[in-house]
Amino acid sequence: MDTEALARLAEERVDHRFKGLPPDADGLTVGELTAERRNLFTGGFTTPVLALSAERLEHNLKLMETYAARHGLAFAPHGKTSMAPRLFQRQLEHGAWGVTLAVPHQVRVARAFGFRRIFLANELVDPAALRWSAAELAADPSFRLVCYVDSVRGVELMDAVLREAGAGRPLDVVVELGAGEGARTGARTAAECAAVADAVAATDTLRLAGVAGYEGEVPRADPERVRAWLRRLVGLAVEFDEAGRFAGTEEIVVSAGGSAWFDAVADVFAEIPGLSRPVLKLLRSGAYVSHDDGHYREITPFNRVPQEGALEPAFRLWAQVVSRPDGGQAFANAGKRDAAHDLDLPLAQVVRREGAERPAAGITVTGLSDQHTWLGTDPEADLAVGDWIGLGLSHPCTSFDKWQLIPVAEADGTVVDYIRTFF
Repeated sequence: MDTEALARLAEERVDHRFKGLPPDADGLTVGELTAERRNLFTGGFTTPVLALSAERLEHNLKLMETYAARHGLAFAPHGKTSMAPRLFQRQLEHGAWGVTLAVPHQVRVARAFGFRRIFLANELVDPAALRWSAAELAADPSFRLVCYVDSVRGVELMDAVLREAGAGRPLDVVVELGAGEGARTGARTAAECAAVADAVAATDTLRLAGVAGYEGEVPRADPERVRAWLRRLVGLAVEFDEAGRFAGTEEIVVSAGGSAWFDAVADVFAEIPGLSRPVLKLLRSGAYVSHDDGHYREITPFNRVPQEGALEPAFRLWAQVVSRPDGGQAFANAGKRDAAHDLDLPLAQVVRREGAERPAAGITVTGLSDQHTWLGTDPEADLAVGDWIGLGLSHPCTSFDKWQLIPVAEADGTVVDYIRTFF
């Protein structure tokens, strides 16, 4: 990674582009504002404002670092969750092999900050993106890009563009095994996977590096079905190796792992037999970095294996009560543009009034408008206009993308960092 490029994030000027930040901070650099260590609640921040818990963020980073090490896994967390180079940096500092991304724009962001190992968990057939990738590989011998292939046609398109671009280094590809009929991308059968691998071998512009897929797309996913598909993936790697398909690479990549079934990935990858080359067992779970208060909290593998530890929800959205039209209803000034809502509505967690914080007893989020949270209130609910209400969010992927500069606050509200996102 390019530490100088990352350091330049602190030189960006704070202004109207960034929601929730103090109006009187306009003109300061992010670094200058960070150095002031303002308090989230008394330092001039405006509602709504999204914050990350400094303590919980660090806890989650450490937990997944130790989990991957304990299970002999390399770790390339999916950066599309946050698209935050500072978080990529922290993940690498906590042992990550590299970063996983989903589309060429995201790869360009990561490269702008000097990240050298990128797993593109998607097919790459866009000519402009392929030409750019070839130029990046030529310009930086230390840069490694690995991407999916799942069709002979895709291989042909990639090869044609890369040959025309005069690619000097082959692009590493992994054959994507689909998760089943009706699932997302990926070749559906072992024979189709073999045909794709043969097409790769017939080129000079691509190099077969391994096999990969996403177990989260297994139809009617449960532990048995997920493990069965993962064993198919491992079996495909073994078959390819026995056929000599990995002769051109120094290691064999076997990769899977979203945020719902990484325990199954760890179990099945532990069964990978000795192959002709070292195996890079690459886990790609990404939502762990912030976790959440709904979907991922319910499906995390740590619920199934609690002895491994527990992730902690790190996001909280603070809004202010702006209307209390009757005893059973209130409205806060955050809405769909501020809060993740594609999986679950936010959860009312705490209320702040005059510096005191208490549980949001009797308060329920019943809906979201563009800029309002609809709150249902029981008769005993103590809620007044002007109160701040802290909301838990689900899920991470659509929380980060609504905020370009996110305060990282300690438990007492002291803001110790700001996370810049690039969506």
